[in-house]
Amino acid sequence: MRPKYKRIILKLSGEALAGDKGFGINQDVIDAIAVQVKEIVKLDVEVSIVVGGGNFWRGRSHEGMDRTTADYMGMLATVINSLALQDSLENIGIMTRVQTAIEMRQIAEPYIRRRAVRHLEKGRVVIFAAGTGNPYFSTDTTASLRAAEIEAEVILLAKKVDGVYDSDPVENPNAKKYEDLTYIEVLKKGLKVMDSTATSLCMDNKIPIIVFSLKNPENIKRVVLGEKIGTYVKEEDLC
Repeated sequence: MRPKYKRIILKLSGEALAGDKGFGINQDVIDAIAVQVKEIVKLDVEVSIVVGGGNFWRGRSHEGMDRTTADYMGMLATVINSLALQDSLENIGIMTRVQTAIEMRQIAEPYIRRRAVRHLEKGRVVIFAAGTGNPYFSTDTTASLRAAEIEAEVILLAKKVDGVYDSDPVENPNAKKYEDLTYIEVLKKGLKVMDSTATSLCMDNKIPIIVFSLKNPENIKRVVLGEKIGTYVKEEDLC
C-alpha cells in the first residue's frame, strides 16, 4: 500500500482525547491513536501533530477573566496532552519529539523549524505544543502555520464528527454533509471547519484540509492511503 502523502500534520482536538469521559485524558483513546500513527510511520510518512487543549481548558471561565491569561492556560493544556501522546507513542517504539512555542526546556524542545524538519526526515514524530505561543490564536491556526512552515502536504483534521455539515448534525438530523468544499465556501458560509484565520492561511498556502471522524482511529491510516472519507477542503477548481 502506497501512501498518498509524504508529510502530514494531524490535528487532534482535545475533546477527542477525552473520549466518552468528556474531560481529561482517556488512555485507551490515546493508545489507539498512537497505534495508528505507528502504522503510517511504517509507511514512511513523516508525521507531525498539533493537539488542542479543550479536554482541560476552553476559553475563559467567566467574563471577568482576562482573555490573554485564559489563552495561556489553554496553551499549557495542550502541553499536557502532547506529553501524554508522546509517552504513548514511545511506549510502542516510535521516537517522538515535543516542541513548544513557549520555552519549557525541562520537558520539551523549543520550537525551531529547521530542527522540526530534521526530526521528520529522520522518521521521528514531532508534536507541536503550546499553540503559536501567542494569545488570540487557536490551535487550528497553529496547525495551519506549522503546516506552511514545514511544507506539509495536507492537514488531517480529526474531530468527533465525520465531516463538515451545513448545520450541527447532533441538533439537526437532516443536516447535509459536504463531500468537497473550497476555502472560499467555508469562509462565506461560516462553516465550522477551522476558524477564519486558519482557513485563510491554508487558502493562501494552498494546503488542503481533510475533516474526518476520530471515533474509528483507523480513519487516520485510511485518509493517508487516499481513501475518500470525511470532507475535503481545497482551492477552487478553475477547470
